[in-house]
Amino acid sequence: MAMRQGALRGPSDYSQEPTRHPSLRINAKEPFNAEATRRDLVVSYITPVDLFLKRNHGPIPILHDIESYYVTVAGLIERPAKLSLNDIKKLPKYNVTATLQVDLGVLCAGNRRTEMSKSRKVRGVGWDVCALGNATWGGAKLSDVLQLIGVPYHTEITPSGGKHVEFTSVDQCPEEKGGPYKASIPLGHATNPAADVLVAYEMNGEVLKRDHGYPLRVVVPGVIGARSVKWLDRIDIIEEECQGFFMQKDYKMFPPSVDWDNIVWSTRKPQMDYPVQSAICSLEDTNAIIPGEVTVTGYALSGGGRGIERVDISTDGGKTWFGAVRYQKEGVPYVAGDISSDKWAWVLFKTVIDVKGDTEVIVKAVDSSANVQPESVETIWNLRGILNTCWHRVRLLTIHNLRSLL
Repeated sequence: MAMRQGALRGPSDYSQEPTRHPSLRINAKEPFNAEATRRDLVVSYITPVDLFLKRNHGPIPILHDIESYYVTVAGLIERPAKLSLNDIKKLPKYNVTATLQVDLGVLCAGNRRTEMSKSRKVRGVGWDVCALGNATWGGAKLSDVLQLIGVPYHTEITPSGGKHVEFTSVDQCPEEKGGPYKASIPLGHATNPAADVLVAYEMNGEVLKRDHGYPLRVVVPGVIGARSVKWLDRIDIIEEECQGFFMQKDYKMFPPSVDWDNIVWSTRKPQMDYPVQSAICSLEDTNAIIPGEVTVTGYALSGGGRGIERVDISTDGGKTWFGAVRYQKEGVPYVAGDISSDKWAWVLFKTVIDVKGDTEVIVKAVDSSANVQPESVETIWNLRGILNTCWHRVRLLTIHNLRSLL
């Protein structure tokens, strides 16, 4: 795709990458993909920008002149337009706290892929449990942007037949043969103000960093991060869903019986919503523990704006369970579905267990629609390793038993 002179462009190499936090766990260097350590991830409800998941498919785009930057809004509409950053900023500003998983140019769906690979080999970047982050995004609602160019709220189809909204980036992806990353959502979702889809220019009260989509990105709360396109170049109203690689040949949920020899991509719809999930972040399998009280903390979340009704902990292999304390904002009791809670964001949890010997700690979450995590990875294994939402387990070895092994 030809880049506008002086505007946002995707470099052809990695020589101008931004500086990253030294504590990040790097899963790939070129393109750069990294996540926070477990302990760093849950230190605060709002993830610091430097520790927020980094998910990329190519070199990070560079903006040389903000004055010449604009987003083209076109397609099956009556009034196509070119909107500058200032045009977007003139619209009402909203702050939306939302969790994105594996920030792909997009929340990706590959969180806990490494764990799934232990069952059967999968393809993709080897993410641990920290391939996500929770941020407060600031910007204009996409529904207001579309209304500005003549598409009313709650429109399912335009007079010209448009039923989907496609977002196109400027980055250069090998999967798109050097072309840009792109994804789409249904028009009815995009034009619903209550869906809180943003054209964002801020993250945690600051201007977006290059790693996270500067100068403009899309944030689609409650949906896998692969649809929250960064470095926004175009918004197009189209008849059918986006035909890009990451909509048609990736991020689809296949059963365990499908492998790379018999896969037919067209038999599955692109993944949008994501299931309930949770993970322990204060402990790892490598931890040696002194017998006594041990604090267990982590996160739980569910897609589609569903809250977290319970976080259950077991230390006896799942025979018995007890509840952990759930929380979001300090000093505000968390109630799933309550107006005081952030419906698009994760819930942190905390409990204390009494460790007497070697122990396996298990966590599972239940969302406000009574969805619960599956027990084992075998039942949800898929060849791309996405949406590993089985019970999360951490095995602890006590110090006196560790010494007996030395």
